Amino acid sequence: MKTLACIIMISVAFTGYLNAQEKNDEQKFTVKSGTRVPLVLVNSVSTKTAQEGDQVYLQTSFPIFTNNRIVIPEGSYVTGTITEVTRPGRIKGKGELYVRFDTLTLRNGVSRDFRGTVSAADGAQENIKEQEGKLEGEATKGEDAGKIAGTATSGATIGAIAGDGKGAGVGAGVGAAVGLATVLLTRGSEVQLLRGSSLEMLLDRDLVFSAEEINFLGTASPGPLPSPPPQRQPDGGWMNRGSRLPF
Repeated sequence: MKTLACIIMISVAFTGYLNAQEKNDEQKFTVKSGTRVPLVLVNSVSTKTAQEGDQVYLQTSFPIFTNNRIVIPEGSYVTGTITEVTRPGRIKGKGELYVRFDTLTLRNGVSRDFRGTVSAADGAQENIKEQEGKLEGEATKGEDAGKIAGTATSGATIGAIAGDGKGAGVGAGVGAAVGLATVLLTRGSEVQLLRGSSLEMLLDRDLVFSAEEINFLGTASPGPLPSPPPQRQPDGGWMNRGSRLPF
């Protein structure tokens, strides 16, 4: 009788364990569409050298939580693809770089294919505008016009020194031609993101994980992320972020 009672108790306990395990396995953790994921760039990217189809490699710089659980830990890997590159024109225009994010790999090896776009960028040499995954350098049309006008004024001064109004007109024409040649030989603003630059990824779909897929016990701690790029100083020099000033 006692043996039968023990068997029944063990069966009930085991059934309860299986039910709890099944319930735990069925629990889902969803990173919602529209979530912004902070990233740091592993390889430098520039419109000067990039080509369509080139890969972009990044790591997450801050964990993403769902229901008080870490779903995307710091140091997870993100890969992206450059889908379009436009170099700035010689008279006007700006560099454009389209980036699409494709794959997320967690520290435990769990991977998801998805689509995401750049929603913010920081740490670039040029000012960047973010729109639908497009990174833009600043347009230089106004600067070019000023450069031509300034050279034309100098030419007019040379013409005036020559002695008459006609000379001033000729001098202005010569100056404008020189200025235009200068602009034609000088490209506008390139898009350049250095290793260590901070970006923000905007998810355009839900990412769903099971409880087992976000179990990071036994996984190695994330290594150090790439350091931020140096900042350009007003005098044209460079200083690493976080470096101490010499005074």
